[in-house]
Amino acid sequence: MSTLAATVDGPPDAPSLVLGPSLGTGTGLFDVQVASLAAKYRIIRFDLPGHGRSPTWEGPFLLEDLATAVLRMLDQLGVDRFHYAGVSLGGAIGQQLAVSSARLDSLTLMATAGRFPAPESWPARAELVLTSGTEALVPSRYGTWFTQEYADANPAEAERLIAMLRSTSPVGYAACCEAIAAFDLRDRLGTITVPTLVIAGQDDPATPPDTVRALADAIPPASFVAAAGAHLINIEAASAVTRLLDRQLARADSLTDQRRTSPALTPRHHH
Repeated sequence: MSTLAATVDGPPDAPSLVLGPSLGTGTGLFDVQVASLAAKYRIIRFDLPGHGRSPTWEGPFLLEDLATAVLRMLDQLGVDRFHYAGVSLGGAIGQQLAVSSARLDSLTLMATAGRFPAPESWPARAELVLTSGTEALVPSRYGTWFTQEYADANPAEAERLIAMLRSTSPVGYAACCEAIAAFDLRDRLGTITVPTLVIAGQDDPATPPDTVRALADAIPPASFVAAAGAHLINIEAASAVTRLLDRQLARADSLTDQRRTSPALTPRHHH
């Protein structure tokens, strides 16, 4: 069975927050957010297939398979309802969860899209990594994952992130590329009903602000914010993103509490 390795922080009885990483990164992508939020939330991070501590999966898979694996991981941890926040591919998994599962209390999407730009480029990137390893991608991450200015000012942090890419299984990375190429949720985004926050990086060439704004426009309850930085916006604009996420979670939790205490606000389910 295809599994994902989990890392859990924070009080076991607190509301759960699941954090989904981007392609080529691992659970360490969210260290700053965990340091700030683990006092109030049970934070569950996972590694993508072939990344970090997660095994490389056999055969091709789709975003639906990744979302199913996240739910299976949460079942094993005894988590029913949860908040979800993800970057890039992690954000695509969040969209998939939001359209296919009724267990989310809120959704935060960072530097992601309902359909990633240049879908035809992903199989070519998969091929490159399978033939030359993830090392072949290292030069292009400067300016994409983070601005060159950020890397110059924070060389150790840039190197820490690049080390995650270097340690990723080429087979696992390539399989994620193929899943991204096949991903297109644009016609289902209108069905998302949970409170949704969408954050773009103003200097992000991978998912430019207009692409990310289109995602927010397609989700009825979504609000949109652009922060200064490139693709890994939760790193480059760490304090701003953490503050936005904290506010989003508090607002969603208060809505949940209102629904619990006011029968008039309880949604009726039509089958």
